[in-house]
Amino acid sequence: MNEIIQILNQIDTQIFLFFNGMHTTFGDYFMSIFTGKWIWVPMYASILFVLFKNYDWKVVLGCIITIVLTITFADQVCASLIRPAVERYRPSNLNSPIVDLVHIVNDRRGGQYGFPSCHASNSFGLALYVILVFRKRWLSLFILSWAIVNCYTRIYLGLHYPGDLLVGGIVGSTGAYLFYWLLCRYTDYQKKEEIKYAYTPIYVALFIVTGILIYSTLKVIG
Repeated sequence: MNEIIQILNQIDTQIFLFFNGMHTTFGDYFMSIFTGKWIWVPMYASILFVLFKNYDWKVVLGCIITIVLTITFADQVCASLIRPAVERYRPSNLNSPIVDLVHIVNDRRGGQYGFPSCHASNSFGLALYVILVFRKRWLSLFILSWAIVNCYTRIYLGLHYPGDLLVGGIVGSTGAYLFYWLLCRYTDYQKKEEIKYAYTPIYVALFIVTGILIYSTLKVIG
């Protein structure tokens, strides 16, 4: 078993170093902003907007509660249960065996341990919850892509190994399924064929991404 873990760790490290090494000045600015939590508040608000436009207040309240539970589950299982038990250093941590090989942006190193990734867990928890509730193809593809890029930023910034992100994504997805089931079980939620304003979160997110692109470009050329 130890040999298998060592082999998986070596593969994880090699993949990490490959993608972490693909850095540019533009990427440093773009990834640093994209990975932030607060910049996506307008997108989160637009998801609530769509809920309010399509469901009665009781269902919306149930959605808000189960979204909060999904994120809490995702965050706490990773941060409070698994990380203290595994104690795997982030690649950017000064105690990491590969720290000298890691591309770090703005001396941002994160906390001590990184397995699994709370960022990936939260992102995939929210993404899968949105996919399950709205069941709209383009919104599903977009929010899934958003979660994947969010995860990639963590590798780019040197904060997580791919394995951290994979396990984090599994934890978050598990929480989304669990609390979506509770939503269906204990509220009057019913899947709708037609969702008004379904693509509003896409438009809001694309506006945010455009702003990040413009800002990053201006920083590079100016």
